[in-house]
Amino acid sequence: MTLITILLLACITFLTRYLFLHPKLGLRIGPKMGSFLSLSAPAVLTAIWVPIIFVKDNNLDMSLTNPYLLAASVAVVVSKKTNSIYFTLAASVSAFILLRVFL
Repeated sequence: MTLITILLLACITFLTRYLFLHPKLGLRIGPKMGSFLSLSAPAVLTAIWVPIIFVKDNNLDMSLTNPYLLAASVAVVVSKKTNSIYFTLAASVSAFILLRVFL
């Protein structure tokens, strides 16, 4: 049953992308729908990172001993200051590892 579900989801994903990417089909998204869909990636990413950073044991954890929150804060500050994705990644991962060791 799981294999059938995975195959069906793969087919649905392929078909929905193929319909919009194949040039001969002529199916185009309108400007309003394109604008609406441009917000889907940030929404999905936010739905992924917010529970990771703020939720611990099904409770909201905004304490100063939360290494996820502190490392995310480091990432925000470093990304604003340096505008370098690589330096931001290195600094935030290093901060997270150090915070996990010392907190």
